Amino acid sequence: MIVTTTNGIEGRAVQRYCGIVTGEVIVGANLFRDLFASVRDIVGGRSGAYEEVLGRAREEALAEMRARAASLGGNAVIGVDLDYEVLGSNGSMLMVSATGTAVQI
Repeated sequence: MIVTTTNGIEGRAVQRYCGIVTGEVIVGANLFRDLFASVRDIVGGRSGAYEEVLGRAREEALAEMRARAASLGGNAVIGVDLDYEVLGSNGSMLMVSATGTAVQI
């Protein structure tokens, strides 16, 4: 399934708009607290452990969005937007959301 941030796919015409689709993943504070305790690979202000968790959360959100697109009959998702939000009291959770338009091309 093609997933793109653009509003179309070059050389491919949209045959049908199937609807807006989303995927959300929420990562709790315990995971982040554990990461802080075990992070040993901070180099130049970057944390490979954090980046790995965020990468997994992003991929899970995109996979959920693709599954919802397929359930609506879509074979591509256009106009995808990725958002990261801190939730809960004291910023105890992080939500990664992916939103786009499911289409048939």
